[in-house]
This record gives sequence, structure tokens and C-alpha cells, in this order.
Amino acid sequence: MYSESDLQDAVTAGALTPQAAQALRDHVAQLQATSVVDEEHFRLLTGFNDIFVAIASVILLLALGWLGNSLRFGAPEHHPAFMSGLLVAVASWGLAEYFTLQRRMALPSILLLCGFVGGIAFAAGALGAQLVPDAGDREAALILSAAAAVGAAGAGLHWRRFMVPITVAAGAAAAAGVVAGLVLAAFPNNDILPFLMLLASGIAIFILAMRWDMSDRARLTRRSDVAFWLHLAAAPMIAHSLFHLLGVLDGDEIGAGRALLVIALYIAFGLVALAIDRRALLVSSLAYVLFALYALFKQAGAVELSWALTSLVIGSALLLLSALWHQARALIVHGLPPALTDRLPYLDRAPA
Repeated sequence: MYSESDLQDAVTAGALTPQAAQALRDHVAQLQATSVVDEEHFRLLTGFNDIFVAIASVILLLALGWLGNSLRFGAPEHHPAFMSGLLVAVASWGLAEYFTLQRRMALPSILLLCGFVGGIAFAAGALGAQLVPDAGDREAALILSAAAAVGAAGAGLHWRRFMVPITVAAGAAAAAGVVAGLVLAAFPNNDILPFLMLLASGIAIFILAMRWDMSDRARLTRRSDVAFWLHLAAAPMIAHSLFHLLGVLDGDEIGAGRALLVIALYIAFGLVALAIDRRALLVSSLAYVLFALYALFKQAGAVELSWALTSLVIGSALLLLSALWHQARALIVHGLPPALTDRLPYLDRAPA
């Protein structure tokens, strides 16, 4: 199975002409009765060997983390050892030199990127906790911010070396953690502020994702893969923070008015998802609309069948939307002003 990135690499290397690559895309799209753009391709597996190497890598990194935790260098027993994260980061980078740079294996590359960025961020946080053993809320927030800054810097270095598409999303999330840590250090003991920061970070990453998307409207290059992971990072930040601020899950039940508001927001998310041709927002907010629709059925008297009816309605609606995605997207995009549609992904293949 070949991804869009593989086709683009083949064109760059001269193994395929751009016309032949586009003809292959069009042929596959015709067989699937859909648009190439709407498929939202990203590479996760190049073969079962990806799974084999990923499992082996996870086992090795867990073992190194465990061994590193015994190298405490003066850290108290109840504190994590920074060597644990450092060993995981070093091993992840070394493994990436082969499995990412030479073998170009998708799933191991993603795991090794997470191991490197997470490892150095963990090491920085553990070292900070060791240097400031009795940290209060303000100091803990600053340590978190410093650890996130180290993670963001590590993501930048990793991107320059390996250019794994998920790296930009990891760096953006780490950068959001830097800002969040600084704000929480300045305004501690605020229950609402963390969710406001999460919402603001999600919107900022969403805007960044759209910038990457607009640079590859036909979704034929690695830039589209980068945008995919950025959308995947932004969507849960936006959905979870927004619905938490609305108090959707504050209790076991919600009122009919709030449930209708959740459904209305989900429909709005669906319209945005159709316009930008990304499904992450719909997936991230799915649990909330399920809960809201369940509450409506329950209040209508269908107590015993509420979950069954909820699953039936949502499942059917999402399957219908998936089957008619291209047609529904065409209706939405054609109703938007040209200044906006000229920046959105193409409805079909890029114009010649």
C-alpha cells in the first residue's frame, strides 16, 4: 500500500511523472467513488513489520525507562529520576536514525518521536522537581512550563533531522504547555483558567493547521500530513475545554436546553468539518453529543431504550454523512464566499 507521501517522493525522485502519479490517484478515486482530497490520507502503516518494530521499540523503551529510574543521582525515592526520560529520549533518537531516516517506517517513527519529545520533557520536569523538592503550585507550574519548553525545542530538532509529520503537532502542543504553565504560575488556584487556556491553545493550533492545509489544497504532499496531525491535536483541546466550560459533564444528567445546545454545537462542528474537509472535530466531540442525545431520550420517557436509540441515531447519521461526505461538502463550500473557498481544499483534484 502506497501513501500520498510515497507517490510524491517517487515524483521527486523521477520514478514517476507528475501526470502518471495524478492518473493513479484519479483511478483509485474513481474505483472508490470518492474524491482523492476527501479521503484525508495519512500514513500509519507501511506493512505488518511496522507493528512488529513498534512493539519491540515500546518494550525496549519501557525497559530503559525502568532501568533509568534506578539511576537516581540524589533524587528522593518518591520523585521520578530524570535519567529515566533521558535514556528513553537517547534511545528513541538512535532508533529513529535507522527506522525513520533509512527505513521510513510510519508507525515506529511516530512512536519514536513521542518517545524522544516525551523523554526529554520528562527528564527536564524530573530534574526540576529534584532541584525544587518542596515546590508549591506556582513553582510546579513553572517547572511544567520549562519541561514543555524543552519538549518544544526537542520537537524542533527532531523535525529538522527526520521531518516526521506528527512532529509539528507535538511541538505545537508543547509550546501551548509553555504558555499554559506561565499563565498558571501567574494566576494560581483558578479553576476556570486551565480550560480557557486549553481552548485558546486549541484554536491557535487549529489556525496553524489551516495554514498548513492552505499550502497544499490538493493534499498531495507531506504538508497535508502535518496539517492532519495538527487538526488531531487541536480538536480535543477545543471540544473538551468548550464542553467542560458549558458544564456538560458536571453531573449525571443535563437539562434539555443544555443538551440541545450541545447538539447545536456538534452540528456547527460538522459544518466546519465539511468546509475544511477534516473529521477530527466530529470525532473529538462525539462523546458529548452522545451524552446529550441520551439525556433528551431519557427525559422524553424512553428510559430503558435511551442508549440504544442514541447509538442508533448517531451511528446512522455518521454513516450517512460518511457515504455522502463529498456531496454534503459541495453544498457547504458552494454556499461560502469565493474569498474563503479559494483557501479551502479542492472539492476534486487540483486544476491543471
